[in-house]
Amino acid sequence: MARISKWGAAAAALSFAVAGLTATVAPPASATSWSRCLDGPADRQAVFARAASVSGVPVQVLKGVSYLESRWDDHHGEVSTSGGYGPMHLTLDDLGAPAADGLGAKGEGAGAVAADTPVGTLLAAADATGLSTERLRTDPVANVCGGAALLASYQPMATSQAPEAWTQAVARYSGSTEQPEAMTFARQVFAVIRSGAERTTVDGQHVTLAATPDAQADAAAVRSLDLTEPADAVVDCPATLGCESVPAPYDWYGKPTPGAYGNHDLADRPNDMKIDYIVIHDTEGTWPHVLDLVKDPTYLAWNYTIRSSDGHVAEHLNNKNVGWHAGNWYVNMHSIGIEHEGFAASGATWYTERMYESSAALVRYLATEYDVPVDRAHIIGHDQVPGVDPAHVKGMHWDPGPYWDWEHYMALLGAPLHPDRRGASDVVTVVPGFDDNPQPVTRCTSGGACPEQGTNFVYLRTAPSDDAPLVKDAGLHTDGSYSTTQVSDIGARAAAGQKLVVAGRQGEWIAVWYLGDLAWIHDRNAAGDAVVRPSQGKVVVSAAGTEVPVYGRAYPEASAYAGTTITPQPIAPLQYTLKPGQAYVLADDDLQTDYYYAKTYQCAYVEDDCTQVVGRDRYYEIWFGHRMAYVRAADVRVTS
Repeated sequence: MARISKWGAAAAALSFAVAGLTATVAPPASATSWSRCLDGPADRQAVFARAASVSGVPVQVLKGVSYLESRWDDHHGEVSTSGGYGPMHLTLDDLGAPAADGLGAKGEGAGAVAADTPVGTLLAAADATGLSTERLRTDPVANVCGGAALLASYQPMATSQAPEAWTQAVARYSGSTEQPEAMTFARQVFAVIRSGAERTTVDGQHVTLAATPDAQADAAAVRSLDLTEPADAVVDCPATLGCESVPAPYDWYGKPTPGAYGNHDLADRPNDMKIDYIVIHDTEGTWPHVLDLVKDPTYLAWNYTIRSSDGHVAEHLNNKNVGWHAGNWYVNMHSIGIEHEGFAASGATWYTERMYESSAALVRYLATEYDVPVDRAHIIGHDQVPGVDPAHVKGMHWDPGPYWDWEHYMALLGAPLHPDRRGASDVVTVVPGFDDNPQPVTRCTSGGACPEQGTNFVYLRTAPSDDAPLVKDAGLHTDGSYSTTQVSDIGARAAAGQKLVVAGRQGEWIAVWYLGDLAWIHDRNAAGDAVVRPSQGKVVVSAAGTEVPVYGRAYPEASAYAGTTITPQPIAPLQYTLKPGQAYVLADDDLQTDYYYAKTYQCAYVEDDCTQVVGRDRYYEIWFGHRMAYVRAADVRVTS
């Protein structure tokens, strides 16, 4: 049926498939019509306004969709994890990228595209606008115009400028064939429209979206679309996320060997062991490959995986059981592990806004259900998990890496990293300002410098000078050498949310205690803003004026194993010590001192298997280096 398009052209509609959706696309607009969108200032704020005017799509909707897709970033024309380009994340059919090697050495893989990537929006935008796919990929102005054309084509009869009248178009833009995911995307877009947003992008474009407080997604409009509803599954997940169940197997694969099973352990958390941490990982592999791994009983298991392209969540373990994900059995015992599809060294092209939004919704839900404090001492990266003993420190993982935006993520969790003291304080929190903090990083590939982008940390140096060496980390650099700027080297990085004790000041430099030594932070980012904020917090110091051992786990004393056949676990201090006169911020003083002994399949072959040994010694968690650490309560004194 002929219609008058938003751009003034009358012709028959074209149709195409987007991830299984049949959408109506306007025929190519006239060159004169599209010149109105393409011609003019390249400032992205102005481009959104022009594209909205030409397409008829409300500017709030256009900006809200783009924010969820890219946070308005262009990524310099580079392809994202899910095959998309530009601020509107226009996708190609097939990039033919190879799969990654899985969950091995974090950050060493090359980018790849998931097999079920939404297809065809780049080609569809070219059909709708008459612009070449090359220009739509590489020119952010054309990309925004192309995205506006798609939104208009997804709801061709819409004429209202009320954002909710465009709910169907927003849901279709998600690319999902399943109703819960399309509904989630629409709700996330409208949440941004309601609250408003403001950001300076990686390429220096300042964009604002004024708040529209009454805007609400029209749920009935989404339900009217021809989308599938997945079969019901019992998942520990907020209903709004539409999580699926992809169970990790608890299988005995090595009969008659009782210890040949995988890929997790049965337990009864939180009735036996508290859940204290939620650990943020990245997969170092693509979605289909990672799901194959979690279903392999000879591999390991974690609790959830979140897909980069659309924030879809799969649950693998009942949270009462213990996954094998953190590389530290004590942390495994007391944590939930969430993997995020992506590569730590690739940064923002993998960590999409839809992933951040879904992850934050999941973590808010889990933190409430299991009483996990929503702060950076308990919502932690895999890179914060300590080695269990000196021999295992160097091999610990460093994901999600320097490009995970902790400041944005904590704000989504409702716990923004803001100052919580009005005046000066000797306790400070690192808040470097992600977008204004492009720290130098190297070896993201086999080459030299990594592409410049926002980072989540500041470097610590041996003296108050940008030319001074980075501080040493005896666990990572066992030869006594200084830390480096290599992407995997966390030895001299204070990450967003980390709390430190100030030991001195010199101009724009602040001295802090770090890994048993004095370290210096330059308290200014690229925009000239302070990178540490005054904070509340208690600190721990040596109780007897002697060096205090630091541990990677809070295991029971030997006498706690009496009456069992379980061999007492060694309590080996790490390479570091808390020295007299130093102070470190207390992160948690309510830890369980315990060890969960689970070595055989279904506890059927060894007496005392699947037994929780509880000790009487008390430990504190402290902010010590980039990773967390534990000290015996008897060795330290807590002070304000």
